[in-house]
Amino acid sequence: MMRIAVVGSGPSGVYTAQSLVEQSAADEIRVDVLDRLPCPYGLVRYGVAPDHEKIKSLQNNLRAVLEDGRIRFLGHVEVGPLGVPSDVLRRLYHAVVYCVGAKSDRHLGIPGEELPGSFSATEFVSWYSAHPDSDPGAFVLGARSAVVIGAGNVAVDVARMLARGADELLPTDVPQSALGALAVSQVREVHMAARRGPSQARFTTKELRELGSLPGADVTVAVDELARDPDFVDPAALPGPVRRNVAVLRGWVGQPVRPGARRLNLRFYLRPVEILEREGRVGAVRFERTAPDGSGAVLGTGTYEDIEAHLVLRAVGYLGVPPQGLPFDPVTGTVPHAAGRVLRAGKPSPGEYVAGWIKRGPTGVIGSNRSCAKETVTSLLADAPLLAGRPAAAEPLDALRELGLRPVTWQGWLAIERAEAELGRSLGRRSVKIPDWDGLLAAGLDGS
Repeated sequence: MMRIAVVGSGPSGVYTAQSLVEQSAADEIRVDVLDRLPCPYGLVRYGVAPDHEKIKSLQNNLRAVLEDGRIRFLGHVEVGPLGVPSDVLRRLYHAVVYCVGAKSDRHLGIPGEELPGSFSATEFVSWYSAHPDSDPGAFVLGARSAVVIGAGNVAVDVARMLARGADELLPTDVPQSALGALAVSQVREVHMAARRGPSQARFTTKELRELGSLPGADVTVAVDELARDPDFVDPAALPGPVRRNVAVLRGWVGQPVRPGARRLNLRFYLRPVEILEREGRVGAVRFERTAPDGSGAVLGTGTYEDIEAHLVLRAVGYLGVPPQGLPFDPVTGTVPHAAGRVLRAGKPSPGEYVAGWIKRGPTGVIGSNRSCAKETVTSLLADAPLLAGRPAAAEPLDALRELGLRPVTWQGWLAIERAEAELGRSLGRRSVKIPDWDGLLAAGLDGS
């Protein structure tokens, strides 16, 4: 029987585990899904906005996979110097598949980016998603105006969360500390700025439409900015999804703003060039006006505009982090591979594989991980006759514990779920996420 380790329990890791057991005979393979966190589901738990309950329900599908008797979840297991070194992990299993995602974020590379009040959207998402590594400080306290830089779904998510009222988030699993901070938020204006035009924005129509249905906020668009985009003026040649985005934006032209409502301003053809300091922290963002160059890119015009902001969130993309012990391409943020086989010095490294964002970069939607995982698993199973001859631990869990690790098992995760349900009941809410390591481990290790 082959023992496979899958590092990462987000969609790519779970789909990899599922593909492994589905394509193998019943007694051929056992899969351990390892995660640094004591909780499974990766970005489905810690990246999907709390008000997107339909997408979050994907956890039920992932749960069904992890409850398969041939698959075992082992949380609180870090791969690297602080946990199990990658070379040791290779000796415990016949093969290891790394599905670790893209943990970092891209920077703007402009002056003032490190000022207090300037954050990545990833940090803000982690805060309202109760990631145990997040800063418990209240992002929004003291801020009256916020600027979100980017025009993808992550930018839309964080702008929507800033524009929502806390009462609208009460039925979700947003942590109590974040809910309390949002309840006293003084943010009245949210600006979402893109350096290119509306026809080139990467948000989906469903996400965009949601901005227009917020009870306490109104969307504004600048007609002159929309008109700079030739494809906005004449969208006939655009793909269907982009035409639908254009139609939504057209519907907001001239829309009145209700007295007392928050303003959600969608801005285009603005490139950030500097974050300006006021009293030791973020005070405004300086943008250069851009114009289309006719080939899909933009050119600077030499005209500038300052937008007041006490909170700046950059949502300009994720970036892969080098997995310990693996080769890494810093340009693409991925591990070099051939159909999922890790390449060392251009040659496949027996027993090492990748899937998900660390394999292909931060692209695609959640469902894209299925075909990505299937390709990697096809390669692994083709190598199975060779891999089966490699030495492996009779019981990797015992070996991990001998290394001093304290894995959180599936039963431990179920104990965390019960603790979060109880926390919600005590607050008069539905299940509420535990936001800190101590609380998660107290429940998870006790249940394991």
